[in-house]
Amino acid sequence: PQWQFGMSTCAVAGPELVCAFSEHGQWSLAGVNTATGRCESRPLPYTEISALRAAGRQVVFIAASPRQMPALVSFDLDSGRHTVLRESASTSLADDDISVAEPVSYPTPGGMEAHGFFYPPRNHRYRAPAGERPPLLVLSHGGPTAATGSGLNPRIQYFTTRGFAVLDVNYRGSTGYGRAYREQLDGHWGVVDVEDCTTGARWLAAQGRVDGRRMVIRGSSAGGYTTLCALTFHDCFAAGASYYGISDLEALARDTHKFEKHYLDRLVGPWPANPQTGHPCPAALASIPSAQAARYRERSPIHHAERLRTPVIFFQGREDKVVPPDQTERLASALRRRGVPVAVVIFDNEAHGFRRAENIERALEAEYFFYARVLGFTPADDLPAVTIDNLSD
Repeated sequence: PQWQFGMSTCAVAGPELVCAFSEHGQWSLAGVNTATGRCESRPLPYTEISALRAAGRQVVFIAASPRQMPALVSFDLDSGRHTVLRESASTSLADDDISVAEPVSYPTPGGMEAHGFFYPPRNHRYRAPAGERPPLLVLSHGGPTAATGSGLNPRIQYFTTRGFAVLDVNYRGSTGYGRAYREQLDGHWGVVDVEDCTTGARWLAAQGRVDGRRMVIRGSSAGGYTTLCALTFHDCFAAGASYYGISDLEALARDTHKFEKHYLDRLVGPWPANPQTGHPCPAALASIPSAQAARYRERSPIHHAERLRTPVIFFQGREDKVVPPDQTERLASALRRRGVPVAVVIFDNEAHGFRRAENIERALEAEYFFYARVLGFTPADDLPAVTIDNLSD
């Protein structure tokens, strides 16, 4: 779905319509002959393809694979050869330290199925004690109708090289598994996405692949909302990390930016608008049917802070206009007053989504430090300390 500006999954290249398509969450390239309608696969060593453009018989796109970070790639349709024009970044990880994405599917409540990518811990220099199962980090992607991919992700490898297993969830509602799968989130945001994260974690624990007592969850933006809902309404995880996550759906409906102002109408339910301006109208809340008004509050962690007893670390940009800092500060204060272990890391020079390398590094190290303290292990890294309120030594 064209949720973002500049997306492109097809291009005209002479007599062919070249298209990138997703099957079971992994991307491929194909050409469709416009005269005969015949579709021919174009084999490439990539599992993520985006931003497709064509000029003559040359196709250019951004691609990644489980062992390669995103790169700008040119593909000659006549010769079948591809060339890497520019890499987005390089990594110093050795091949035998890279944890390769394993596509997984598992049953969910109601007889449905959810999908994701599982990464076992991997570091050739170390071995876990015999019989010990690894802790699990569950990732809930943003969007929420976006998707996670299987391309090499340094943030995931940061944790897998340090002994964590990772489950990157493409919960119901994600792109890449068909329209029917994506539409399962309609009206159910904050419910089915959360179920798929908790169910996936328990499924891995039941298989003996991870330690069910040491499971944590993290997400950013909409994924932060899924994370906070999982911690508030379920007893599954030992800790969580929210990156500029949504805690108040009513505030989001009133304050979000113009491009997504009606997003929640489909994901949660209609929100009233001022008939003069078309903008969300908080004064009209009383006119919403009681069941509809209750749904926004029922699914907002800020209104159920008394149920959240799990340690949480919050990351927030001071200049965020999409999810204003007030959402983080209100929930963190409520938890702090109740004695729940909580940490808050604010970046004054960041908005929605961190951009500065030093801040990204600081956030990653702080998150790892937080998990180490809560789960009770000593990290091998010499990490900067993070102030955690209500957590005794």
